[in-house]
Amino acid sequence: MRVNDAVLGLVLLLLASTMIWLTTDFPAFPGQDYGPALFPRLLGGGLILCGLLLVARGLAARRRGGAAWVELAPWWFQPGPALSFLGMPLTVLIYLLLADRLGFIPLAFALLLALFLWFGERLARALPVALLATLLVHWFFSGMMRVPLPRGLLNEFL
Repeated sequence: MRVNDAVLGLVLLLLASTMIWLTTDFPAFPGQDYGPALFPRLLGGGLILCGLLLVARGLAARRRGGAAWVELAPWWFQPGPALSFLGMPLTVLIYLLLADRLGFIPLAFALLLALFLWFGERLARALPVALLATLLVHWFFSGMMRVPLPRGLLNEFL
């Protein structure tokens, strides 16, 4: 599958702009020059720069007689590889829909475990890695960066 860089750049610009816009509701910490919005805004700024570069590169390639905007590869029409490709955005969508009800820790663990198993990892390795990754990400964002993550089912325990 080939996608012109201009298309990917536009998608990146849209996502980065949305990410920066969503940080406007993040709380500020009294007495500190930065808060939990700093890291997403820095990332968003970098992604906007990358998106602009991709758009320029893609448009230049089109002017030189480049390929189509989107060209689907033969594997796209086979169910296994297509589902693997769509698994990542589908995982993000599932997280967005269920995070408030289930909470970050159980949902992130379940999604990571499902992805590891889908991509062929053994259960004996997938379980501890999914658990450790979930706990590390929760510690970093909730504990260190003070980003409020949804508690969901664990609201009474956290």
